[in-house]
Amino acid sequence: MTTSIRDVAGRAGVSVGTVSNVLNRPETVSEGTRQRVLDAIADLGFVRNESARQLRAGSSRTVGLVVLDIANPFFTDVARGVEEVVEAAGLSLILCNTDDRRERESAHLAVLAEQRVHGVLITPTAELNDDIAALRARGVPVVLLDRRAADTHQCAVATDDVLGGRLAAEHLVERGHRRIAFVGGHAELPQVRERHAGVAAAVDEAPGSELTVLSPDELTVAGGREAASRIIGIPAARRPTAAVCANDLIALGMLQEMVRHGVSVPDDFAIVGYDDIEFAAAAAVPLSSVRKPRHELGRRAAQLLLDEARDGHRHEQPVFEPVLVVRESSMVRREESR
Repeated sequence: MTTSIRDVAGRAGVSVGTVSNVLNRPETVSEGTRQRVLDAIADLGFVRNESARQLRAGSSRTVGLVVLDIANPFFTDVARGVEEVVEAAGLSLILCNTDDRRERESAHLAVLAEQRVHGVLITPTAELNDDIAALRARGVPVVLLDRRAADTHQCAVATDDVLGGRLAAEHLVERGHRRIAFVGGHAELPQVRERHAGVAAAVDEAPGSELTVLSPDELTVAGGREAASRIIGIPAARRPTAAVCANDLIALGMLQEMVRHGVSVPDDFAIVGYDDIEFAAAAAVPLSSVRKPRHELGRRAAQLLLDEARDGHRHEQPVFEPVLVVRESSMVRREESR
């Protein structure tokens, strides 16, 4: 039989209201009474009905975090930053993975709405889902994470990915590369489009340079291997000598495939990744990468989400600057300029 709050009250010799205060406002109950109630809870094995409490309160003590691909360590690091802030506020985190699929995103948002979450942090799929607007219309705070907002009426935390793409391409140009590839699937994602734009601008400004764009099906290690195979198949006279990858997973896949085919990195082919996940530095040939402040992105987004529930909140849209971290995968300078 399930133990009820009335059972606890009877065991402790107090009212149901006193038990409720111990559970929700313990500071309002004297120490002796509070301890009697806690002892009764322990003796009876009472577990509070959190769902019922949430229905009465109108929202839960949980925050939803919806990400594109939990297999990408970038989002794991972001989630840790979110979790720090959420837990410090006495809330719990629900992590949802969309696999960059709009239908999965809609399904997750529907469940979070049913759970009456305190708020939602989301890295959206390419097009902003109408379900996001519906959540906000119901009074649920929503903060875009690793994505710019379309206007000033919503909080968003992002990185200047145009600058990041430019930093990567300029580095390769300075190393003597003139045939550069940008490797990024899902070009409809705004973050990838911005990185591409930064790379294209830097290559356009370098005399005698040309850009090859490759779009594997996925932003994964497998996508990187696919892109590397395509590059290897290009005649040597036209083949790119370096690549900027849309993320580190693609860069790791390219590195694997190049090594498998006996292509020396960076002597014959240079690679720059994006995000600077932990595995970038730990690769067999440590990867140069554009570092995004992953942990801080998560923390700042979570802080904005909690602030939005307060009176007088003003929507903010901070944009962090990326930093290029140069490692062995792009260190060798090419003497010839092609």
